[in-house]
Amino acid sequence: QVQLVESGGGLVQAGGSLRLSCAGSGSTFSSYAMGWFRQAPGKEREFVAGITRSGSSTDYVGSVKGRFTISRDNAKNTVYLQMNSLKPDDTAVYYCAAGRDLIRVHKTYAYWGQGTQVTVSS
Repeated sequence: QVQLVESGGGLVQAGGSLRLSCAGSGSTFSSYAMGWFRQAPGKEREFVAGITRSGSSTDYVGSVKGRFTISRDNAKNTVYLQMNSLKPDDTAVYYCAAGRDLIRVHKTYAYWGQGTQVTVSS
């Protein structure tokens, strides 16, 4: 089991950057693939980015490719989401999640953080 806590959200102007962090508890953090998801009001939860247990492979939804970068530091039990060139459409609550495999389907992830709000103003 792992507990996840996100941080780093906030209000930023379009074109700006934010870095989200997700700290995991427990010694099993490195045994999980990690994903970042987001949910805007009235919309479905959406896969944003994911990374394998070792960090050797990553995946991104098309709308963030080239702008967002996911990474992890297993020694620190932390996964990051660097978000550059932010757009108003990126406004959402961002969640990190831990699961067995790097899959885009949110129902396959067993553990979730509480979420952090990202708001991008135009």
